[in-house]
Amino acid sequence: MTVLQKCIKKKSNGNCIWLMRQAGRYLPEFRRIRENNQDFIKLCLNENLSSEITVQPLKRFDIDAAIIFSDILLVPHALGQTVNFKKDFGPMLGEINFNKISNVQESEFVNKLKPVYNAIHKTKDKDEIKDKDLIGFVGAPWTILVYMLNRKSPKNEKLNINVNDKKFIDDLLIIIIKFLKIHIENQINNGATIIQIFDSWAGLLDKKDYEKYIYKPTKDLVDFVKSKKTPAICFPKGIKDYKEYVGAVNPNVISIDYDVDPMLISKTIDITVQGGLDPNFLIGSKEELEINVKKYLDIFKDKPYIFNLGHGVLPNTDPGMVDYLVKLVKNYS
Repeated sequence: MTVLQKCIKKKSNGNCIWLMRQAGRYLPEFRRIRENNQDFIKLCLNENLSSEITVQPLKRFDIDAAIIFSDILLVPHALGQTVNFKKDFGPMLGEINFNKISNVQESEFVNKLKPVYNAIHKTKDKDEIKDKDLIGFVGAPWTILVYMLNRKSPKNEKLNINVNDKKFIDDLLIIIIKFLKIHIENQINNGATIIQIFDSWAGLLDKKDYEKYIYKPTKDLVDFVKSKKTPAICFPKGIKDYKEYVGAVNPNVISIDYDVDPMLISKTIDITVQGGLDPNFLIGSKEELEINVKKYLDIFKDKPYIFNLGHGVLPNTDPGMVDYLVKLVKNYS
């Protein structure tokens, strides 16, 4: 059993660590690949490069898991919606052709994402992964719905979704959930040992809408992952009540963001907790980083805990600081 799996199953608190966006923009070896591969979707669908990028951080740091280099927006891409990434802007999605999307066959969808599954299969046999977990992932139904309808990130602007056509949204959500399950199953079948569900835009919803758009759809996915004898980690960034979320969705692990009080989480949640550290501490001083890392380790010392960030590693992070972070966690006692 891996260090991470022991922590998930509450068998130990083994100073385990991996980081969201650990493979990516802050690593010079990734940037060299990216310079020659400007189309981000094509890069994600290059099985050899995806596998190589996935293990880059494991060659540098003593971390306990790899997460496949991919993107949550490959699902709308495979459903036939245009997805492009514009520098300094983010994702740009095309118009939805609902008739086209509703007629996508499973075989067509799987064939488009075959390179992702091949990359997972290639990666699981690499020496760097030996005795470590390989994490697959999807976007939560609500977050995928936001991107597909809003057609861009709502990060800097008000969410632009017309909720008047509720039947259209409900029908689209059913399709999204169906194909997320297909995507999950193929990742597991090719070697993913854990699935993380990213609900990046959970914080946009009013609490009265949680049940319909977050709790029920996400629990559907979590139950599906568990039915495959695979642990599910949920990261509902910005959710207003983590305890209620855990009760409603019942994941194996809850990943917390950096705006939540870790002491409150420690006192109110009894499943394995992951994450919490503000990634901005990685671009500050070593002294400040050490203080805040130890804060989380102290709070969760007697509970099953996976060290991670409250969001992904920032692009301007010095890899040396990541190495320092990993050693702080590994040497903690």
